[in-house]
Amino acid sequence: MENSKEVTIYDIAKSLDLSPSTVSKALNDDPAISKKTRKKILETAAEMGYRSNLFARNLRQQTSLTIGVIAYELSSSFTTPMLSGIESVTNEAGYGIILTDSSQSSKKEAANAQNLFQRRVDGIIAVLTPGTNSLEHFRPFREKNIPMIFLDRESPFPDSTSVVIDNFQCGLMATRHLIDQGCRRIVFLTPDHKHDIYGQRYRGYGDALGEKGIAVEDRLLMVAEAGEEANEKAAQKILAMKPVPDGVFANSDLAAAVCIRAFQEKGIRVPQDIAVVGFNNEVIGKLISPALTTVNYPAKEMGAAAAGMLVSHLKGAAKIGSISTLTIRADLIIRQSSLKKG
Repeated sequence: MENSKEVTIYDIAKSLDLSPSTVSKALNDDPAISKKTRKKILETAAEMGYRSNLFARNLRQQTSLTIGVIAYELSSSFTTPMLSGIESVTNEAGYGIILTDSSQSSKKEAANAQNLFQRRVDGIIAVLTPGTNSLEHFRPFREKNIPMIFLDRESPFPDSTSVVIDNFQCGLMATRHLIDQGCRRIVFLTPDHKHDIYGQRYRGYGDALGEKGIAVEDRLLMVAEAGEEANEKAAQKILAMKPVPDGVFANSDLAAAVCIRAFQEKGIRVPQDIAVVGFNNEVIGKLISPALTTVNYPAKEMGAAAAGMLVSHLKGAAKIGSISTLTIRADLIIRQSSLKKG
């Protein structure tokens, strides 16, 4: 196999009888070089197969032009639109991303943080795993003044920024809607009511009931792990309750869809007998019948907002931490699954 030598700026300079510094300036878009000369240099560089050594240049400038992203689970419905939002901003700004998956493991999350630190990323966007209690693994970033943004969960660090939705308001909004449809025995179906995100929604649920003088019943708090099988069991438990509930607020669209299927198989009408509201606004909500009322989780907007703030900080236009929490609006999308009153 022929050994192909890497083309350098010196080769381009020699070919065009120009100085290496002129070639370097042109390749870096220096306005001191005329458009005509710059065009000639760029065309010659392309013809000769020149590749810019970004690694060496970034090393000299003490930047990697990369942003580390820690996702708590790649298969999560939140992750794909979040990444789309991040990349829509970082690509335009000339930054690449290094994506890591914590697989809902706090231990793996800590390892991912260390790996990104060693790779000298310019900043971090992190979605913490539900089980993460200590943020000690982010301390090296703080000590090196590497900016951090946390998505979906508020950070205790005073010099970082969190991008979240108002989970309390979401719980309030969804439950109020069910109450307005005539529901009085509303199940709160969740994978975990103690985690701060679900806990805030549960408080909203409780406050909405309290507004109408409806007692919060322990039996109507249904905790079921994520997944079809666990939520099928939860649906059967709901059907076995006496009296049977007349509303369900499920903290995922999958859980809501599983409940609707289970109810219909037993001859229970949705929404006439049991109204159902989900969470996330996933595709499945439009495919089932009746179509699912759901809280829209603006993951793409959250990702874009986080990336925008981070890039602005890195370019010196803004400072991470000047806004401790940015709250993105989440709306209730009303469809047939909850409309008892039409």
